[in-house]
Amino acid sequence: MIRPGPVRWLHYQFGGRLPEQYRDWVLHDATCRTWVLRVLIRGLLQIAPIGLALFLGLGFLGGAWPIAAGALLLGVLVVARIVLTSSVDSVDSRLTKYGFPPGYGSAARRQRDAEAAERYRAVWRQNPPES
Repeated sequence: MIRPGPVRWLHYQFGGRLPEQYRDWVLHDATCRTWVLRVLIRGLLQIAPIGLALFLGLGFLGGAWPIAAGALLLGVLVVARIVLTSSVDSVDSRLTKYGFPPGYGSAARRQRDAEAAERYRAVWRQNPPES
């Protein structure tokens, strides 16, 4: 699996398409254990330039810094909610752009979770020995 460099990663985070050689990494990005955190970081990174500009604008144009900070925090919370609410659909849609069938990311995560649950049961849920 080839991981994109910082410039390509940033391009990908802002909605750009990576070359075909990164297809496996995109699948990993969408199905790894921390996929929700990655989606949240992506959404917050996309809104960061606008939030920073508004924060600085409100602060320097005579606005009160606490109000600017409160507005920024509220904006971050709203964006986080929207991003997390649509995370499954957006990740599945992104995977279809790379040639995976619709719903493939969700199915891969379900399979990975089932395998992890089976490994857990095999190790920790053994029947006690008969006495």
